[in-house]
Amino acid sequence: MSVPFPFTAVVGQDDLRLALLLNAVSPAVGGVLVRGEKGTAKSTAVRALSALLPEVEVVAGCRFSCDPAKPDPACPDGPHEPAFETRPSRMVELPVGASEDRLVGALDIERALSEGVKAFEPGLLADAHRGILYVDEVNLLHDHLVDLLLDAAAMGASYVEREGVSVRHASRFLLVGTMNPEEGELRPQLLDRFGLTVEVAASREPDQRVEVVRRRLAYDDDPDGFAERWAGEESAVRQRIVAARELLPSVVLGDGALRQIAATCAAFEVDGMRADIVMARTAGALAAWAGRTEVLAEDVRQAALLALPHRRRRNPFDAPGLDEDKLDETLEEFGGSSQDEDPDPGPDGPGGGGQPPSSEPDGPQGGDTGAQPEAGEGGEPQPAGAGAGEQAAARAAEPFRTKVLSVPGLGEGAAGRRSRARTEHGRTTGARRPRGTLTKLHLAATVQAAAPHQRARGRSGPGLVVRRDDLRQATREGREGNLVLFVVDASGSMAARQRMSAVKGAVLSLLLDAYQRRDKVGLVTFRGSAAEVALPPTSSVDAAAVRLESLPTGGRTPLGAGLLKAHDVLRVERLRDPARRALVVVVTDGRATGGPEPVALGARAARLFAAEGIASVVVDCESGPVRLGLAGQLAGELGGTAVTLDELRADSIAGLVRDVQGTSHRTSGRAA
Repeated sequence: MSVPFPFTAVVGQDDLRLALLLNAVSPAVGGVLVRGEKGTAKSTAVRALSALLPEVEVVAGCRFSCDPAKPDPACPDGPHEPAFETRPSRMVELPVGASEDRLVGALDIERALSEGVKAFEPGLLADAHRGILYVDEVNLLHDHLVDLLLDAAAMGASYVEREGVSVRHASRFLLVGTMNPEEGELRPQLLDRFGLTVEVAASREPDQRVEVVRRRLAYDDDPDGFAERWAGEESAVRQRIVAARELLPSVVLGDGALRQIAATCAAFEVDGMRADIVMARTAGALAAWAGRTEVLAEDVRQAALLALPHRRRRNPFDAPGLDEDKLDETLEEFGGSSQDEDPDPGPDGPGGGGQPPSSEPDGPQGGDTGAQPEAGEGGEPQPAGAGAGEQAAARAAEPFRTKVLSVPGLGEGAAGRRSRARTEHGRTTGARRPRGTLTKLHLAATVQAAAPHQRARGRSGPGLVVRRDDLRQATREGREGNLVLFVVDASGSMAARQRMSAVKGAVLSLLLDAYQRRDKVGLVTFRGSAAEVALPPTSSVDAAAVRLESLPTGGRTPLGAGLLKAHDVLRVERLRDPARRALVVVVTDGRATGGPEPVALGARAARLFAAEGIASVVVDCESGPVRLGLAGQLAGELGGTAVTLDELRADSIAGLVRDVQGTSHRTSGRAA
């Protein structure tokens, strides 16, 4: 869009607009993470913010946006002349699928080796210096790009080092990310780098929804005319940002406010000291935005609501949020009472424009998705609407650290931490001719390829004459993420309260492991007379945990139907993502009692997995003094391995299941 949607025309979303404006006032706050469902103006608001930022002065002709007052002595475009120029603040978008070279910049390896010239092409980190770096769907960003972002955010500089050739340039930017939690959570290391976080949701108020549609249609019909109608409000907010920036150095953060900040962070048990620092900077920005030079308790309260929710999560299944009653009690105990109302942002509101006040709740709406009330032993009354033989959902036992399950062979899937794979990052295992742009030089192989031709090329000095055909790309081995598909037996034989609780605890533990290893997960359940896909393959382990918690049990055991349904899920997923290899985890006691010829059907379905080389493991849930060993037989038909619930624990003395080793016919190519 040549004319962005005006920031002040965004309806509602007060927390989102306030968080963005506070970062515009004080970039040291550390950026914003915007979490919420699709279609809630997340990207629209972020893109509109750049039009409100003041212009910046840069050294004339510098591609790295050096500040004329403090030019970077290590800038690749230096040394600089004293001339400068003014330009608008940039907003640079980082695509989820960007390459490392696109992010940090590209170095001409051939010229560096043959001529000793640092021919460097800036990347997105250079473009975003003193501006905004925006990452849509930041939770889907590859791990190696996340690592580069973390380094740049921590040091305020980007480093490109390859085979002794080093380039450094300043890279200080406002990091803004948007994400839909249904598509997976963010790595904790990157989550903590965002200064503030806000949850957004579509308004449930009809009048506000009508206003959203009205403004959007008016903008689509005439973008220039719509922007012109909001030009006055945009200018007022822009001037207010400039005034707040000028006032910010004069804001006093007294000992009382500092004590409230420290007490609040301690009360909510956030890790480290970054939360205290971010809260202090946010409270100061709030005071400056309100035109004050003193930080009040209401500023500390608002700062806590923006800076702490994403820092108090202990695992990916914890819901983000803050107990506001506890917050008010802490603020009152350490320095005076807090106010229930947010500070008056002035006549223009956080975004200006006289917009209608938001009536949205702090978080997304939704019904209770928790587990149903537990039924006791001995067949207590079932909940209303339960099917014949169905029992209420059992609660999961406490999760534990599991043993490492991996797919055998060598894959080429998405970056992760589970199975061996050929990757762009990892240990070097060999060299090959580059296909396309050279990204990782294998120096020894390049020298070996160029050495025999030096006399023919007329070499006369100490330098090595290197040509394009001599360059060799390093081949590397790292780890990939897999599709972990859980096939869970929810039949009556599994319905004993203690057993199902232990089973859910084991699956929850494996889900935690999948989250840490950057896997996709899916959930197939079977009971009664059929199987169903409880959760299609997704990157959101939170969604899988919710479905698992509410899983009812009862009825016969259609094992064959469950395996066939899982096989169909894998077939469809291979069409969508052929490079991602699958690991099937069947959680059952091995009984097959549902449908015609249940045992034979289960065996035939299992042999489909073995024939296609699909890696599998059977978690044997059989208990009691008499064991039939049916889960072990199923693992044999699948061509996989069986492991008991006890053996699944990482601290188990059994020492089983380091890898899901298959039979000899399963090669890395077949396992794909």
